[in-house]
Amino acid sequence: MTLHIGIAGCSAEGAALCYKTICLEGQAVLGQHVHPEVSMHTPSLSEYVDCLEKDDIAGIGDLMLQSAIKLAAIGADFVICPDNTVHQAFDSMIDRSPLPWLHIGEVVAAEAASRKYQRLAITGTSWLVGSEVYPAKLAEHGLDFARPNQDECKEIDRIIMEELTQGIFKPDAIASFRQVIGRMGQEGCDAVILGCTEIPLIIDDKNSPLPTLDSTRLLARAALERATSDD
Repeated sequence: MTLHIGIAGCSAEGAALCYKTICLEGQAVLGQHVHPEVSMHTPSLSEYVDCLEKDDIAGIGDLMLQSAIKLAAIGADFVICPDNTVHQAFDSMIDRSPLPWLHIGEVVAAEAASRKYQRLAITGTSWLVGSEVYPAKLAEHGLDFARPNQDECKEIDRIIMEELTQGIFKPDAIASFRQVIGRMGQEGCDAVILGCTEIPLIIDDKNSPLPTLDSTRLLARAALERATSDD
């Protein structure tokens, strides 16, 4: 019997990609047209953005907790959140959650370690890049990291919030990401964390100057493994 996956959604494009990955890749494990039961709860993105703009970490945690409570009520066995930025509230929420969670940063860091990378470029919203979500998890695996500079962070943040989360994908955005990733590669990074769940919609191993760690699909695959494990 497979476990029921709960998705605590935040932004639509990232949550949709995570959901789609679970459903489509589940077939490779379970058979044609078969995937684990999946339920999603998504509050208005504006609620998360309001908390982020106020640096209200407790408020973000409360929103995540509300999703967990609602998902538990309809039978989910565990929860994932396909949004890197809000994971900065993970520790404020997890002890109150009625369900266990997978941490997106831990999933990505474990994958980076398994691939023998040493220094990771972190990309994502300004809120994510300035947080300890990835530095803390990378440190647990003995991995180094680098952040984009201030101007790069500002432009990446604009692309994510004004374009990618709105389903807008432009060649200029791809070029901007490629430039930032290429520069960080020249400064010693050997892979890049796509630390916003929308970034994989425009950047992947085919067009990135560095090998990519796709946080969205890695989280979805970790959820699939958890849901289909015999343990």
